[in-house]
Amino acid sequence: MELLHKWNHISLVKRIIVGLILGAALGALLPQASVIGILGTLFVNALKALAPLLVFFLVLHSLSQHKKGAKSNMSAVIVFYLIGTFLAALCAVVTSFLFPSTLILVEQAEQAAPGGIADVLQNLLNSAVSNPISAIAEANYIGVLLWAVVFGLAMREAGEGTKTVLGDISNMLSSAIRWVISCAPFGILGLVYTTVSDTGFESFLNYGRLILVLVGCMLLVALVVNPIIVYLAIRKNPYPLVFRCLKDSGIMAFFTRSSAANIPVNMKLCEDLGLDKEKYSVSIPLGATINMAGAAITITILTLAAANTLGISVDFPTALLLSLVSSVAACGSSGVAGGSLLLIPMACSMFGISSDIAMQVVGIGFIIGVIQDSCETALNSSSDVLFTAAAEFRGRRKAGLDMGY
Repeated sequence: MELLHKWNHISLVKRIIVGLILGAALGALLPQASVIGILGTLFVNALKALAPLLVFFLVLHSLSQHKKGAKSNMSAVIVFYLIGTFLAALCAVVTSFLFPSTLILVEQAEQAAPGGIADVLQNLLNSAVSNPISAIAEANYIGVLLWAVVFGLAMREAGEGTKTVLGDISNMLSSAIRWVISCAPFGILGLVYTTVSDTGFESFLNYGRLILVLVGCMLLVALVVNPIIVYLAIRKNPYPLVFRCLKDSGIMAFFTRSSAANIPVNMKLCEDLGLDKEKYSVSIPLGATINMAGAAITITILTLAAANTLGISVDFPTALLLSLVSSVAACGSSGVAGGSLLLIPMACSMFGISSDIAMQVVGIGFIIGVIQDSCETALNSSSDVLFTAAAEFRGRRKAGLDMGY
């Protein structure tokens, strides 16, 4: 027990680094010991199992407690989400023009993809109105979020006893999530082991330039574009907040590769930042659904790389339109690993690229996904907290209150 007590008092980030190093070492030395990888599968599955329930009850309880006429920062959060996603796509266009990439179109992909923006919007609407119980069971976060909002608004007139029960359930699920998160070092050990033992590093050599362009663009957004947005909102040095979000949210999201699975981590970070639970319990699940800067970058860069490979000339106005389409499409990508890749064929259709070739691009996306999707999710998830905090601190600044960080 004393050893366990000491272990729990070590910073979670430091424990994660230990798990990362051990996972990489075991993957290189014992690639056949596949049982180690089960730790990663169990960890991610446990987060995914609890996250839909947590989101549903937190949003439901938060809205049921919301007083009519009370101020909310949701409009500011949504604006930040949409602006951040569009600027990320625009950065991807500029980066692709400065550092054009080409692909080796040999890999095949069999997944079905939406045929156009209308299909994306139709899928979003169908997901939103799905059965609420099946939405929770299938981790359909768009449906979970919609029904939580509907039920939460409907329960504003419920008795205080009912609202207390909802609060108790939310607290229970939050505690369970914290217990799972405390196991993160072991889960990440398993995830890193699986990655190193299965793919090693050779598969990345052929696409090194493409990976550098993708990761470089995501770093540009995380360290330059997003801080500018936050500074304009709070009129204060944004980097302490930016680095806090990247450290406490981005690192975990990098390894789980799922915005949905990282929702509990973001909830805890919002709590540590002293944000209003009534607000972040809605904005964080919403961000995991529509705040997809990393996805917009992936869709834009891979589409332009396909166009370069095929010798298709793309002028800047057309690329600008692509960034807009990529932003809308990114909002329709799912909150799970690889969710943005299946929207690439839709963007490729703008340039007359056939579905067969576009799906080969998707296949390349899955090859480099260990790095691309990890960085994409880290950017997406950390900016959920970043923009939620920026919106609340902006309100505090306007009210003449201390922003508290």
